[in-house]
Amino acid sequence: AFRRAPAAAATAAEPPCAFAFAAPGPGPAPPPPLPAFCEAPGAEPACCPLAFRVDPFTDYGSSLTVTLPPELQAHQPFQVILRYTSTDAPAIWWLDPELTYGSAKPFVFTQGHSVCNRSFFPCFDTPAVKCTYSAVVKAPSGVQVLMSATQSTYVEEEGVYRFHMEHPVPAYLVALVAGDLQPADIGPRSRVWAEPCLLPTATSKLSGAVEQWLSAAERLYGPYLWGRYDIVFLPPSFPIVAMENPCLTFIISSILESDEFLVIDVIHEVAHSWFGNAVTNATWEEMWLSEGLATYAQRRITTETHGAAFTCLETAFRLDALHRQMKLLGEDSPVSKLQVKLEPGVNPSHLMNLFTYEKGYCFVYYLSQLCGDPQRFDDFLRAYVDKYKFTSVVAQDLLDSFLTFFPELKEQSVDCRAGLEFERWLNATGPPLAEPDLSQGSSLTRPVEALFQLWTAEPLDQAAASASAIDISKWRTFQTALFLDRLLDGSPLPQEVVMSLSKCYSSLLDSMNAEIRIRWLQIVVRNDYYPDLHRVRRFLESQMSRMYTIPLYEDLCTGALKSFALEVFYQTQGRLHPNLRRTIQQILSQGLGPGTEPSGAAADSEPGLLLGDEAPGGAISLRDVNVSA
Repeated sequence: AFRRAPAAAATAAEPPCAFAFAAPGPGPAPPPPLPAFCEAPGAEPACCPLAFRVDPFTDYGSSLTVTLPPELQAHQPFQVILRYTSTDAPAIWWLDPELTYGSAKPFVFTQGHSVCNRSFFPCFDTPAVKCTYSAVVKAPSGVQVLMSATQSTYVEEEGVYRFHMEHPVPAYLVALVAGDLQPADIGPRSRVWAEPCLLPTATSKLSGAVEQWLSAAERLYGPYLWGRYDIVFLPPSFPIVAMENPCLTFIISSILESDEFLVIDVIHEVAHSWFGNAVTNATWEEMWLSEGLATYAQRRITTETHGAAFTCLETAFRLDALHRQMKLLGEDSPVSKLQVKLEPGVNPSHLMNLFTYEKGYCFVYYLSQLCGDPQRFDDFLRAYVDKYKFTSVVAQDLLDSFLTFFPELKEQSVDCRAGLEFERWLNATGPPLAEPDLSQGSSLTRPVEALFQLWTAEPLDQAAASASAIDISKWRTFQTALFLDRLLDGSPLPQEVVMSLSKCYSSLLDSMNAEIRIRWLQIVVRNDYYPDLHRVRRFLESQMSRMYTIPLYEDLCTGALKSFALEVFYQTQGRLHPNLRRTIQQILSQGLGPGTEPSGAAADSEPGLLLGDEAPGGAISLRDVNVSA
């Protein structure tokens, strides 16, 4: 049961005696909520039924309007109680035991970003509205329940967990997880939660590190506002890489084997504690205010804790992916704007792309360069967070604050510089108007470029001999991933080049982490290199996450390997979450000719909820997005 704090007075845009909630949906219509009006908060208040209506809104929710009694005075505290059930809730992911790592107990988690939590509980499902919340969750013995809350207690004799979030948050940051989870402390204000079989790995990789990152962020941007910073590792069915739920970051367990990606993903979520959670974009059309600023802060933290060279390498890797996405979408794509126009009925989740992160980052980096000193810009961001914490903002709030903090820049009219106008940054399509200087990472990026050039040189035998002398086993993960991405961009390659690449790297890459292996296997698939198909099969047989399955199935179904994809899918579908199974089935169906649709259990599934990055048939794979919300 969710009980909201007393509601604020209605804004001028709202009718004074009506409150509109986003109600659960889509799917079969649940029983309508039953609102009851309570005269005032307190013990055993008197309640009376209220008039309400549920109106169509979009395919991802309905509008619930509740009419309040006319005798209610302005600013008078009150409660509205809604009793409801939800049948098909895309925010709530139920897992059978076999879909977890331990295969011991069922598991459930929620994922509210961007507008899924309206299927979890009735809410003002917009980032412009923030509130505190309390929750009571009843669970069977032996099941650990966690929520993104600042306070939690467990009443054992009742089997009840009680949670309270003392700071106002938007609806999408309310999150719950329950299952066979155990804790381990990794710092003075942090612990990890994971299934017992994963806990030692998670602990060893993060012990001491999270406190180091939090402390670095506090030195840059001011006090951490949320009390604890805990992390829960979720089964591979978790649909994105990570989610910055306050006090309790959600991360997919699959990333544990890729150390550098784990570091970046956790630091990105740490940065969201200031940018996104404390100060939130007021509209989904300006998600860059959270993601662009969090990405900038993430890179300032990694520069402080891991050095400038590593930060520049990771940035080069991401900007490489941004330009790849640009080539696929075209420079006039409206989704490449920072201020994206959200048309009525469009799910905001479909706007998630690399422009939100990397073009947003480039604009923030440009602002930092205008003031001439990254530390002065850190001081500005600290003041910005202090001013707007626990509120929601628009871009003009950020930019006005920037020019106020740096009056000399306002006098110079830096917002109107030809070709770099702030308005153009926000509303022009295409690539960033300016990109950062990454020369401090040249010691790591130059070897990548040199090796790629060798493999595209003539004659091949001489180039291959020179390339084989370079030991990439000593490279950082981002270096190897960047090299393989360059080869992917050039695919299909001449068959003799693929043969030489396989001879040189295939066995070596087999022993590396999944971020490396999936890139090599995509090269295998895009070049129809049959001798290494057994490695593709083995990889798909061992993976249950969207980010390590969908890109390969997309590639398999756009080439000559559709039948191979079908064969592997039918052998592995029982180990996949139903939502992922439906997504892959749609990919397979689009990749097949008329009359050859998949049959059996997969074909009988109902269509699932697809995030924008996961929609089959699109030119952009999850590999190019790798969303950490």
